[in-house]
Amino acid sequence: MSPFEHGEVFVLDDGGEVDLDLGNYERFLDIKLTHDNNITTGKIYQSVIDKERKGEYLGKTVQVVPHITDAIQEWIERVAVIPVDGQEGPADVCVIELGGTIGDIESMPFIEALGQFSYRVGAGNFCLIHVSLVPVLNVVGEQKTKPTQHSVRGLRSLGLTPNILACRSTMALDEHVKDKLSRFCQVPLENIITLYDVSNIWRVPLLLQDQKAHEAILTVLNLFGVGLEPALGEWTSRAELCDMLHEPVRIAMVGKYTGLSDSYLSVLKALLHASVACRRKLSVDWVPASDLEDATAKENPDAHKIAWNLLKGADAVLVPGGFGDRGVEGKIIAAKYARENRIPFLGICLGMQIAVIEYARSILGLQDANSAEFDPNTRNPCVVFMPEGSKTHMGGTMRLGSRRTYFQVTDCKSAKLYGNRSFIDERHRHRYEVNPDMVAQLENAGLSFTGKDESGRRMEIVELPHHPYFVGVQFHPEFKSRPGKPSALFLGFIAAACGQLDALLKKCVAKASCMSNGNGTVKPYRYGNANNHANKTLDGIYINGNGLHA
Repeated sequence: MSPFEHGEVFVLDDGGEVDLDLGNYERFLDIKLTHDNNITTGKIYQSVIDKERKGEYLGKTVQVVPHITDAIQEWIERVAVIPVDGQEGPADVCVIELGGTIGDIESMPFIEALGQFSYRVGAGNFCLIHVSLVPVLNVVGEQKTKPTQHSVRGLRSLGLTPNILACRSTMALDEHVKDKLSRFCQVPLENIITLYDVSNIWRVPLLLQDQKAHEAILTVLNLFGVGLEPALGEWTSRAELCDMLHEPVRIAMVGKYTGLSDSYLSVLKALLHASVACRRKLSVDWVPASDLEDATAKENPDAHKIAWNLLKGADAVLVPGGFGDRGVEGKIIAAKYARENRIPFLGICLGMQIAVIEYARSILGLQDANSAEFDPNTRNPCVVFMPEGSKTHMGGTMRLGSRRTYFQVTDCKSAKLYGNRSFIDERHRHRYEVNPDMVAQLENAGLSFTGKDESGRRMEIVELPHHPYFVGVQFHPEFKSRPGKPSALFLGFIAAACGQLDALLKKCVAKASCMSNGNGTVKPYRYGNANNHANKTLDGIYINGNGLHA
């Protein structure tokens, strides 16, 4: 998937490569999903074709209805009863997002399948929430309902009737507008929810709660006597804290997909989680990596000057992952600037690899050091193709999903940030790795590979010991960051940018010693009930309800 077309590729624990929407669900619900939670046209058609090849349809003509639509319904029911993230028994409610727009050709089989599904399970077991745009004409401030009316009419013609309307708009809907929608769309007035622009995304659940959206859903599903009132005390405190922050922390994001912020959505969310924990207002400066290169100085001096001013004005530098050689030299330049000027640096995936390449060039004097991905003929390949990878098939052949990293030393920043655990599990997505044959040479020159896989030959974490914060990781810690539970490495990165790292490391070590049960793991730690801990701090570090996430 192209980041410019789809935004980031979100990776699940089981290695599923999915749309960034599943990342939003994981973050907001604080659960772990699997590749089965992602239903695509390709998966459905492939499953039907496989059944047909096995003779399960006994030679009958395979059609969209009923075979494709039945396969969609079977998939939904199968996934709905699977316990999620260690819970006992199936969930009470299964949330299904039907993407796209009413009338899209791609969505037709899914719309038909859900129409059949709603009829089959019956009223009280199916609640359809239709999300629609209510545009506002800026000149006169009028809220237009025609798009929603036509959308609902199209939905009804396809066999689906909305129970609730979630109206997206820049401002709250006027009562007469809601009344008009209720009349023309045949939806009860109390079931029309307005989703207007708010100061931060964490206020959206509070917006829904204020309009009693949960009561409308529970009523439709006959769960009103079962469901509990949402406990959003801690969530409210976090949303309010986010709005109160004024002192900025500036992060230079040096990447190649900077034209679309969704390309780095999880990285942005992880930075936000960590900056709120450190009580700082996040400010991200997008630096196109190629604009830092000497070639740009000749072709477009203005862009080159702007990029360098942004880099020099940042409190910290982050180089995220990516593929292809465009902008790689610019990323190497950024890593060198952060290393030489003692600016906090975090390199993720390719960001870690370019940090190693830069160190080999600058400290070891290997001017032609490079990755085999960008220069297959380099005499000093610091980064090589993984032996188990495939060079003939690109899709789905990378090292994907959750993999274990073992700390090699305890007296390093990354180990302390993770609570002095002996190992961690983080998600990966790469097909190149640091050349194990050059590790000894790099370590003798001062670079420290503090985390490795179970074999000891695959480098997972690299650090520069005598630097305020210079960390590179082969995995993607941003995928497991949550509101109130920021990723350990992102928290350390932002703390270093704010001058809070020493205090944070001391607290991490202290809490780790309190929580340790002697076998390398960490016991759960809580501060008390969810209503009295929301604003507790440790030397400026904001603490969430699950204790210090280290």
